[in-house]
Amino acid sequence: MKPPRHFYAPLAAGAPPPLRELPVRLERMIHFVPPHLEKVRAKVPETARQVDVILANLEDAIPADAKDAARAGAILMGAMDLGGASLWSRINALNSPWHLDDVTELVAGLGEKLDVMMIPKVEGPWDIHYMDQLLALLEAKHGLTKPILLHAILETAQGVANVEAIAGASPRIQGVSLGPADLAASRKMKTTRVGGGHPSYRVLADAGEGARASVQQDLWHYTLAKMVDACAMHGIKPFYGPFGDIADAEACEQQFRNAYLMGCVGAWSLHPSQIAIARRVFSPDVEEVRFALRILEAMPDGAGVAMLDGKMQDDATWKQAKVIVDLARRVAAKEPEMAGVYGL
Repeated sequence: MKPPRHFYAPLAAGAPPPLRELPVRLERMIHFVPPHLEKVRAKVPETARQVDVILANLEDAIPADAKDAARAGAILMGAMDLGGASLWSRINALNSPWHLDDVTELVAGLGEKLDVMMIPKVEGPWDIHYMDQLLALLEAKHGLTKPILLHAILETAQGVANVEAIAGASPRIQGVSLGPADLAASRKMKTTRVGGGHPSYRVLADAGEGARASVQQDLWHYTLAKMVDACAMHGIKPFYGPFGDIADAEACEQQFRNAYLMGCVGAWSLHPSQIAIARRVFSPDVEEVRFALRILEAMPDGAGVAMLDGKMQDDATWKQAKVIVDLARRVAAKEPEMAGVYGL
C-alpha cells in the first residue's frame, strides 16, 4: 500500500496529477456498443443522447478476427457528437494478446475524450497498479492534461476476495461492476444464466399440512453487498453489470432495482430496451424524493428530531433523505423536466 503522501503523486514525469475527487456525473446506464459493426456505430450519436455512458466494447462478444476493427471503431467514436454522454471503453483482459494494443492505441487515438477504461477480470490491486503506471506513461507521452479513470469488473473468486484492496488501489479507480457470468464460471456455479436469479436457488417454509411455500433467492446478494461496501469505503461507485435475458424486461428491472436499493448507481445496458429500464430504476422515485424534501425542510441542519406522518425523523434519516435529494438534483440537472416532477 502506498503511504498517504505518495498516493496522489503522478506516476510519470509529465503525467497529469491524479484526481482527488471523482467527477459528479450521472451514470445510471453504461450502454455497450460493438464498435466493429458499422451499422451499429452509425447510430451512436442518436443512442448517446438517450444514455449517461456510451461504452465501446472490445472484449467479450467481439470475435477474435474483429478485435482490430473494434479498436479502430472505438477511436472513430471519439470524433462523434455524444451529446454530453461519457465515453468509456472495455478493453481486453490483461493476459490477452490484444490488451497492450488496446491500451496504447486508445490513449493515442482518443486521449482526453476517453473518460474511463473498463478493465475485465481484475484479480487484485496489482492489476490496478500495472494499469495505473502504464496509463501515466502514455498520458505523459501524449500530453494529456486529465487522467483516464479505471473501472474494475469483478469476474473471479479471487477478485471478489480482494475487492476492498482493488477499490483502494489507485485514485484512478472510478468504480466496480459485478460480472456475474465469468464469476459464476470462476466459482464453479451450476448456472448458464447471465445475472438474475435461478429457480433452483430457493428456501422452503417449514413442513406442515398442505403445500410448502417456496421463495426464490438472489444468487448475487452476498457479492453485491461486499462490493458496495468496498466502494463506499473508498468513495467510488458500485454498479450492477449485465442482465443477459434481453426478453425478460420484468426480471431485468427487478435485478436492477435490488442493486439500486443496495447502493449501486447504475447498471449495464446490453440492448436498447434496457436503457429505459436503467433510467427508470436508477432515478429516485418521485414520492420518495418529495418525502425526502419534507425531511430536509423539517430539519434544515440535520439536527434534532421531527415527526412526519407519524414517523420519527432524526440525523440518520436526514442523511438518508440527502442521498435521495442529491441524486434527484443530478437527474433534474440532466433532465430539466424532472425538476418540476420532483418538486425541486
